[in-house]
Amino acid sequence: MEQIKVGMIGTSMISDLFAKGALESGHYTIEAVYSRSKEKAADFGKKYGATIFETDLTAFAQRPEIDVVYVASPNSLHFEQAMELLAAKKHVIVEKPAFTSPDEWEQAVKQAHAHGVKLFEAARHIHEENFKIASRQIETLGEVKGARLSFMKYSSRYDQVLAGQEPNIFSLQFAGGALMDLGVYPLYVAASWFGEPVSVEYTAQKIATGVDGNGIGLLRYTDFDVVIQCGKNVTTVAPSEIYGQDYTLVLDGVTTISSVEKVDVRTKETETIIKKDAVMTLKEEATDFAQVLLHPEDPEQIKNYEDWTRLSGIVQRMLYDMRQDADIIFPSDKK
Repeated sequence: MEQIKVGMIGTSMISDLFAKGALESGHYTIEAVYSRSKEKAADFGKKYGATIFETDLTAFAQRPEIDVVYVASPNSLHFEQAMELLAAKKHVIVEKPAFTSPDEWEQAVKQAHAHGVKLFEAARHIHEENFKIASRQIETLGEVKGARLSFMKYSSRYDQVLAGQEPNIFSLQFAGGALMDLGVYPLYVAASWFGEPVSVEYTAQKIATGVDGNGIGLLRYTDFDVVIQCGKNVTTVAPSEIYGQDYTLVLDGVTTISSVEKVDVRTKETETIIKKDAVMTLKEEATDFAQVLLHPEDPEQIKNYEDWTRLSGIVQRMLYDMRQDADIIFPSDKK
């Protein structure tokens, strides 16, 4: 089997998960790591067989040993790094949220096309098998009447905010906040199942650093509304629900889904669609991306790539408009 050679930017937990998932898929080898510290790059990369450790992005981008680069740096750095990598004719997998505006997304898509490479946003949950099973249930609900989609999970880094610090994930400078992290997940669900809304709103509960600790979004469609809840300074245990004319679909989450039930709106009889513990893994995402890279002429893979690109564009527009509505302004917005 042909192996895709990977370079990594970022050494956080999500980078560990991607490296493990990529290797488990059988389609990749980890060759190189870029970091501001060569020691840190080596400490991370040697676990996965990497032998190249760079602190210069341009040198890293030019490395012939790399086919695709996984970018998991702070959000505000994604665009500049991705544009240089794409210009060097490297495929790029950029961790969600890909960029801070739809304009940046469109520029990067054009850059990828111009240099004959692919650009993926790593929205892992839409590649998970249980998400795909849940997706097939939407058509069985009857006419959709609305939905409530939530992802609120307390971050240990919020304790740093309470102590007067400003970690990247809660920093305007680094394009952080609840919407730009956990909010991406329910927005992808809405875009996948219902398409692009007519308009969006976002009410944010801001914290000391100026970003949103949590917030409520409203996606207005022609015939129904979708409520979005996201938060990193609170935790929810409530399910997400999609309301249909005939049934309500109840999910224990919008990512790493373990439970899906379909409830008859008239009789309240419940059918269990999924009842299976799910483990957070990026193997399914890595496998899907590999199929596009290994079979670029396959009509099915061409369609998959086009669908993911379209979805990412919708999510980028929603994120930007919701931030503007809540007056959450990043440095990149002022350029």
